Amino acid sequence: MELIQNTSDLSAYLAADEAIDHEHLLVRETAARLARSAADSYGYARLAFEFVRDEIPHSQDSGDPRVTWRASDVLERGTGICYAKAHALAALLRAEDIPTALCYQKFDVVHGLVAVRFNGAWHRQDPRGNKPGVDAQFSLDGEQLAFVPDPEFNELDYPVLYAEPHPVVLGALKAAPDRSHLWQTLPTAL
Repeated sequence: MELIQNTSDLSAYLAADEAIDHEHLLVRETAARLARSAADSYGYARLAFEFVRDEIPHSQDSGDPRVTWRASDVLERGTGICYAKAHALAALLRAEDIPTALCYQKFDVVHGLVAVRFNGAWHRQDPRGNKPGVDAQFSLDGEQLAFVPDPEFNELDYPVLYAEPHPVVLGALKAAPDRSHLWQTLPTAL
């Protein structure tokens, strides 16, 4: 699948916004802590991915009813669904000047992940969190995502790489008072 930037301006994939608030002190401190253990930007990206995947539980898996959507809130509260975890990873990567896009897949509902730009190409990564049957890994040599769409079930990969969260996704997150409400209003398509 060919990934398509929704803007040709690569600097848009480094920008902060209300959800990817990489200028927030907690995001900067977390990024600096992770960067101290990394030999280079690839090593940092892998560490940031593993931190979000492994240290911030997916709220459905953990049973946490809270809904987070802003990267700094995901880091502070230590919880989030796929979209929120993607926002947190994007913020951590952008804090260290690694271009990062938000991208999506369609299953019964829309699933969120990120793409990082290394060596002139985009590479999708899924920080959702591993569990039995899910083994997402950071890789630039081939995708190892949490889920693979099955076209027979009308599942698909959306090819667009967004510089900001998709408005439908962000709207659902911001409007949900808790996860049970969010589960009833998750987007089913973009």
